Amino acid sequence: MVEVGGDLTHGGTPGRPGTASTQPGADPRPAGTPRIVGIVWGLLVLNTLGSAGAKTIVPLPRSLIQMVTMGALVTAFALALAVNLRLRIRASAYVFLLTLLLVTSVISSAHLESGFGALFRCFRLTLFVATLWLLSRWWDGSLTFARHHIRMYFAVLGSVAAGLVVSPGAALPDLYGGRLVGALWPLTPPQIGQYAAVIIGLTVLLVLGRRTDRASAVVVIVPSLVLLALTHTRTATLGLLLGLVLAIGSLLLTSAAARRFFTWTVLCATVAAVGFASVLQAWFLRGQSKANFSSLTGRAKVWDALLAAPRTTGEKLFGVGLGDKSFGGLPIDNSWLAVYNEQGLIGVTLVAAIIIVLGGVALLRPPSLPRACAIFLISYCAIASYTEAGLGDASPYLLHLALAASLLAAPAEATPLATPDVPRRHVPRWAQRPEVR
Repeated sequence: MVEVGGDLTHGGTPGRPGTASTQPGADPRPAGTPRIVGIVWGLLVLNTLGSAGAKTIVPLPRSLIQMVTMGALVTAFALALAVNLRLRIRASAYVFLLTLLLVTSVISSAHLESGFGALFRCFRLTLFVATLWLLSRWWDGSLTFARHHIRMYFAVLGSVAAGLVVSPGAALPDLYGGRLVGALWPLTPPQIGQYAAVIIGLTVLLVLGRRTDRASAVVVIVPSLVLLALTHTRTATLGLLLGLVLAIGSLLLTSAAARRFFTWTVLCATVAAVGFASVLQAWFLRGQSKANFSSLTGRAKVWDALLAAPRTTGEKLFGVGLGDKSFGGLPIDNSWLAVYNEQGLIGVTLVAAIIIVLGGVALLRPPSLPRACAIFLISYCAIASYTEAGLGDASPYLLHLALAASLLAAPAEATPLATPDVPRRHVPRWAQRPEVR
């Protein structure tokens, strides 16, 4: 029987919403972590949802969406600053490398080859990185931020499910080949698939680590799996499967539950691959020809054109500045090439350093549930970077890696309370109690 460790969607212990769990196996909210920190994290998630996507049931002007997302980031920074007025931060190699990437972005964008929008994106990235620095004070290797992550993205998926119920035609449009999109908020199939895959993976690991009950896990995992299947997103599916294999593999030597889950998963996957091979192949191909599939739905043509384009030495080193992750009017859909285009070889080096440093720290940590969650997130982002852009700008991928950094942070040492030197009060001899013999 899995011990209850708090509700994933609401938090706290059963019957006592909003309180930290104190049951065995639970992961209570660290003492001194304000609840406003969770609000700040949720606002960062809202900011990274983006402003471009499918047509919604009620048309939303892009300017309004940008106002909401940018307002969320400004509010997140203001709240983080208000709750951390003394500017106490923890050393973080991840945020430090992000700061260097920000400097590179400012240098490349200062030439305005990508227009004034590049400077606006630099300002947005500045607020994003600054907010992470302010939040780093509470990064202590606990699962607090992982729970915030799951709850916020589950709420986002809830809006997607609501749009599917209200208007199935708008949520499964022909424009996207019948794939699921956001009908209430403009979200593309890859975005929805990414959010679903991330919270499924984290929730599975929490169940294996006995940090949540099965009922709460089922409420999160089952609807998310349905939405992931409706998006037909291959990158998210492969990232989820391979990320879980690596994460659970890190727990095999220390967790009997992980060994049982791994064994049953391999068995079920083998049966499914044999019995439903044609169905799985049809879902994976999405009705595309093998030629279209081999060219990664046309991505390879854009990549070849980007690499063949002439560049000056400065553009090779620093890029052309932050843009909309497109080349020749077509999306790049590759984090490494997008970074090369916008931040040059220096940016690519910094992004590679981020992945290598986080992965190296995860390998050096002893086996634990937070380490497994971090390995899942790092693996997922590394796999998705091949067909998705986002590692060079404020995006959900950088937020996933920030969560991984918080999970890998060493617990803060408790500072002993200093006892003030209070002068002893002189008591007259006549007032002293006589000693009892």
